[in-house]
Amino acid sequence: MSAGSKKVVLIAICGNAVLTILKFTVAVPTHSAAMMNEAIHSLMDTLNQLFLLMGLKSGNRPADRRYAFGHGQKKYLWNLWSAIGLFSIGCGLGLSHAWHAWQESHHIADQVTVKSTLFGSTDPLVLAMGVLLIALLVESWILKVAWREFAQRARMSGHQNTLSYLSQSDDPTLVAVLLEDAVAVIGVLLAATGIALTHATGIVLWDIGFSVVIAVMLGITAAFLGMINMRFLSDVRDQEAEETFRLIADAHKDIERYHDLRSIVIDDRNTVLVAEIELKEESIVSALREGITQHRAESSIRITDLDGGEPGRVEFLSDRALVKATLERTEQIIDELELRLREQCPRVSHVTIEVEGIVENHPVDKPDG
Repeated sequence: MSAGSKKVVLIAICGNAVLTILKFTVAVPTHSAAMMNEAIHSLMDTLNQLFLLMGLKSGNRPADRRYAFGHGQKKYLWNLWSAIGLFSIGCGLGLSHAWHAWQESHHIADQVTVKSTLFGSTDPLVLAMGVLLIALLVESWILKVAWREFAQRARMSGHQNTLSYLSQSDDPTLVAVLLEDAVAVIGVLLAATGIALTHATGIVLWDIGFSVVIAVMLGITAAFLGMINMRFLSDVRDQEAEETFRLIADAHKDIERYHDLRSIVIDDRNTVLVAEIELKEESIVSALREGITQHRAESSIRITDLDGGEPGRVEFLSDRALVKATLERTEQIIDELELRLREQCPRVSHVTIEVEGIVENHPVDKPDG
C-alpha cells in the first residue's frame, strides 16, 4: 500500500465527514439548493474515499493460490465503484434536488430571506457563508496535501508537467482524491456565489443554477475517474517498460533482434513482460568457446575415471559440453536482460524471454579490384 496515498485518503475522509455534518446542518434551515448540493457533495466524497481506503487495503494483500499476482487490481475495482457511485448518487441526487427546488422556487424565494428558527435570530446568509468559509479552508488544506503528494510522484516519474501526469498516473487513488478535492473547492466557491446572488437579487434561480453546475461537475469528474480505472482493468500495455526493454536489447552486444514484445499492467506494482530474441552468431559462438573448453575438460577427467570405455561415451560427453555451454550462455543473456530491465523499471515483476535462435552471419562480398 502506498503510504502517501493512504495518508491523503485518511485526511480527506476526516475533513469531508466534518464538512458533511456542517453543510447538512445549515442546508436544511436555509433551504438553499446550492448548500444542499454541497452537503450531498461532501457526503459522496466521504463515502467514496471510504471506498478508496478499502481498495487500498484489499489491493495490498500478497499473492496466494487464487491470485497469482496479488490482489492489486481490486484497488481499481473499488475505485471504479467509487466513481460510479459519485456519478449515479452525487450527480443524480444533486440534479434531482435542483429540479424539485426549481419547481418550488416561489416557496424557496420566500424562505431564503427568513430567519433560521434552528439557530435563533442568526441570519441564514451568515450561517451559509460561515460554513462555506470553513469548507473552503478545510478543502483547500486537503487539496494542498494531495497536490504535494501528487507533484512528488510526478517528479519521481520524470514528468515535468504535473498536470499532464493526471491521465498517466499509475495511482488512480491519489488522482481520485486530488480531483475530488479540486472539484470540492470549486463547488464551495460556486455555492457561495449562488447564495450571495440570490440574497442580493431575491432571484432564487441563481442558487438553483449554481447547484446544477455543482452536480454536473460531479458527473464529469466521475466519468474521468471511471475512464482512468477502466484503463487498468482492460489489459493495458506498459509502454514505458516496453521502451526500456527495446533500449536494453538494442544495446546488448549478443542480441541481433527482438520481436513479439508485449506487456500487461496488472497493477501499479506488477507488470508482466514477454519477448522473443534472436542472438548474433559471431558474438555467441566466440563467447561459447571458453565454456565448451571448460566442460570438455571436465568430461575428459570423468572419462579417465571410467574402468572400461563405453561405445560412443566420448562423443556423448563432447556433445553434452556443447549443449551445456550453449544453455548456460543463453540463460546468462536472459538474466542480464531481466536484471537491467528491473533495475530501470522495478514494477516489471515477471519477465518471460524466449530465445528463438541464432542469426547466421552472412559475409559481405568485397568488390573486385
